[in-house]
Amino acid sequence: MDDLISIDNTIYEEDSLAREKKIFADELFQTYTSRVQDCKQTNLGYPGNHNIKLDEFYHWYLRHGIYKVCANNAGDPFDTPKKYLNTLDFERKVIEYFGPLYGFEINNLWGILTSSGTDGNNHGIYFGAKYLERKTQKKPIVYVSDAAHYSNMHLADLQNLDLVIIPADEHGCMIPDKLDQALVSDRPALIIYAMGTTFKGGVDNQYALNAVLKKHPSITVYRHIDAALFGGYLPYTDYRDAINCKVHSFDSIAISGHKFFGLDEPTGIFLTTMEIKNNQTPYNIAYINGNMPMINCSRSAISALKFWWLINHVGTKGFATQAAQILQYAKWFKHQLDKIGWPAWLEPMSNTVYFKRPPQKIIDKYALSLDRDDRLCGDLAHIVIMQHVTQKSLHDLLNDFASLLKQK
Repeated sequence: MDDLISIDNTIYEEDSLAREKKIFADELFQTYTSRVQDCKQTNLGYPGNHNIKLDEFYHWYLRHGIYKVCANNAGDPFDTPKKYLNTLDFERKVIEYFGPLYGFEINNLWGILTSSGTDGNNHGIYFGAKYLERKTQKKPIVYVSDAAHYSNMHLADLQNLDLVIIPADEHGCMIPDKLDQALVSDRPALIIYAMGTTFKGGVDNQYALNAVLKKHPSITVYRHIDAALFGGYLPYTDYRDAINCKVHSFDSIAISGHKFFGLDEPTGIFLTTMEIKNNQTPYNIAYINGNMPMINCSRSAISALKFWWLINHVGTKGFATQAAQILQYAKWFKHQLDKIGWPAWLEPMSNTVYFKRPPQKIIDKYALSLDRDDRLCGDLAHIVIMQHVTQKSLHDLLNDFASLLKQK
């Protein structure tokens, strides 16, 4: 057989250096670099943690040439052989760290790292629907409040499931009586509980909603918790029982990794039980020598490494300190708005303060998120107190509010 020809990459590498200089000099690239630094401290309206502590991770990542490998976590971290270029061992360690925080027993725990909170909700709805269909031979109806994250409505449509939207009260919580009236007695129910609604930070009352479900014993129920932001910090607070499946008997939960935990890209966690996982459609794939109960085939292997790194470098004590700080800052900011007479609200367990909407210049300055509720004061805005939000940022915003009041 003829010898293989080695390709000389010298010319390509020289061209690559020239292209790199051109990219770094590009106006769009430079503008983005400047904008990231300028906006970091005043980005108050959305729940991303910009106080990211991955410096040492990236030193390790570069020093050992990990960036030169295309790693892919295809397959089940609890089943697929841990070899090839994946980080499934790390992914499983991350799942086993978080599982007990939400009340799951290690010997009855299954989960994956997802690409986002929406991806986690997609798995919650998919796993719930398949579980209920297997148990009842009927497709379920999805019930979710109108204050819950918009992804849940899209995902029910994506999965071709019937959807019933339940009204929420002025605090952003599903109204139990409205759920009671909406339940269809001859169809299984896939209930999505919002633990921290998108705008108001409302937490659905699981005690009251589960009491409604108990009145309908003929309905087979699957409960999924959408806990994208709040699910990150609540386990480290006195509110931990709100997301403990031993206390509230939910079946699955989705949490975001790029919100409270401070990953620098969209990431999430999906947790459920082995019993739920084992009642999914079995797909045993010879190609990967394992099974594929999850929706997505490829998952980020690097996110698993980052999550594992943060667990070991920040740790439970560090996460608890961060959780205490954001809740303390939220209470303080709400109190200051009360003192100056600006209408504002803060729900229990929440790091989200919502208030009467200020003028557009303040909305733009602090990247505030917007909504409307005529039961309160009409047009509203909110801030989400994350780890990067400083006392100075909050004082600056308060001073802007105070200046508006003085002008009246």
